[in-house]
Amino acid sequence: MILVTGASGLVGSHLVTALVNAGRNVKALYRSTIPNIEGSAQVNWVKGDILDIVSLEEAMEDVQQVYHCAAIVSFNPKKKELLHITNVEGTANVVNACIDANIQKLVFVSSVAALGRIRKDTMINETMNWSEETSNSEYGKSKFFAEMEVWRGIGEGLDAVIVNPVIILGAGDWKKGSSELFKSAYDEFSWYTEGTSGFVDVADVVKAMQLLMDSKVSGERCILCAENLAYKDVFTQMANNFGKKPPYKRVTPLLASVVWRLEALKGMFTGKDPLLTRETAKTAAAKVRFDNSKINKFFPEFTYTPVADSIKRICRELKEIHNL
Repeated sequence: MILVTGASGLVGSHLVTALVNAGRNVKALYRSTIPNIEGSAQVNWVKGDILDIVSLEEAMEDVQQVYHCAAIVSFNPKKKELLHITNVEGTANVVNACIDANIQKLVFVSSVAALGRIRKDTMINETMNWSEETSNSEYGKSKFFAEMEVWRGIGEGLDAVIVNPVIILGAGDWKKGSSELFKSAYDEFSWYTEGTSGFVDVADVVKAMQLLMDSKVSGERCILCAENLAYKDVFTQMANNFGKKPPYKRVTPLLASVVWRLEALKGMFTGKDPLLTRETAKTAAAKVRFDNSKINKFFPEFTYTPVADSIKRICRELKEIHNL
């Protein structure tokens, strides 16, 4: 029996579908409404929350493997406290419940943000960690401290591995998360930065997680990154696949600094999350590269889907979902 937290999110929903299709017995936590995802009828849905220790312990009854995908991704300064409560305390609860329930193995979905993404002229690998100097986001800080809880669990005898995905591409709710990139491209967002980052297909993230879970690999973390690309190139590919106009206006550092301040001011009056924050402005301008070689040390046969192929497929899926 397998338990999945965060089953309504991009990674969690694709993972649940993959596990069901593989004939595995799956439990999944939900807080209020059971998500409508492929294979949900075959899932044992359990109402609970990673912040509710009792419900978490009950959910782990008869479970052998746990995939912890639940997290909050936000760069809104007002959500700092919620980020740390959910991502850090929630992960600590999951780790403790795994230990108490004698879970065979835990796979934790972290982020490359926990490695410290702001590193000039340096390729980022798994030996690196978040620090005040190498990260600009509270989200990255929260994922770093969440990883510390997993390492603590490993020190207490828990069999666990950590995956650190880059920007994940997948057909999810395109009003939030990384799927929002596709919505921006469809809406012909005209601005681009000169920054670069890593990108990976959600299907590859799910595949790597399953390989790690069913292996003897333990006490390791692995970056999951198909390619390091410029944001402009990725947005252009998305726009072209939608038949839309690609971005053509370059965002200068000065312009970005003005816009995030205006967005912060607007958010004070509207109460809505700002479209751009100081953190996201800095991240979007950074030229970051990730070393993706470690996963192949454990699984030489593992290959990534080319980003161009991922974007083509996901744009087609989103067209079908939204009747475009």
